[in-house]
Amino acid sequence: MTTIRIEPISHQAFAPFGQVLAPRPAPDRMINEGRCERHHALATVQRGGGEAIISIFRSQPVSLPYECALLERHPLGSQAFMPLGPDPWLSVVAPDADGRPGTPRAFLVPAGVGVNLAAGVWHGVLTPLDRAADFLVIDRDGDGVNLEEARIPVVTITA
Repeated sequence: MTTIRIEPISHQAFAPFGQVLAPRPAPDRMINEGRCERHHALATVQRGGGEAIISIFRSQPVSLPYECALLERHPLGSQAFMPLGPDPWLSVVAPDADGRPGTPRAFLVPAGVGVNLAAGVWHGVLTPLDRAADFLVIDRDGDGVNLEEARIPVVTITA
């Protein structure tokens, strides 16, 4: 069994897998008569010919250490997750290794920060810590097979 340590998320560390959804140090522009900061186009929705849809997912929590044995990917479209609650959560991702998941990495995502997984990126299921959480999810709906699942040797994720 492999053990991996949780990494703090950063734009640079997460870049091979997609984009971090968090405000920039300075807004792109001010709108609404100067009362609202606009942090424009933080990510791109990849939709491979389908429609971009918005959903809410409610996920049950995990506790550490967490054993991960299943990864999935969506080859036809990106998938963005934005937490709706006040808690941090985990994003487990892996590079592609000849059509199978490579070595997983686990990122601690702070409250109020989301991720946009690029099309085809292997990732774990939603992983809130300690209590159930709701996520706003933007992804692709349409024709074609857009879900692949892969069982992996158990990876234990620790702090």
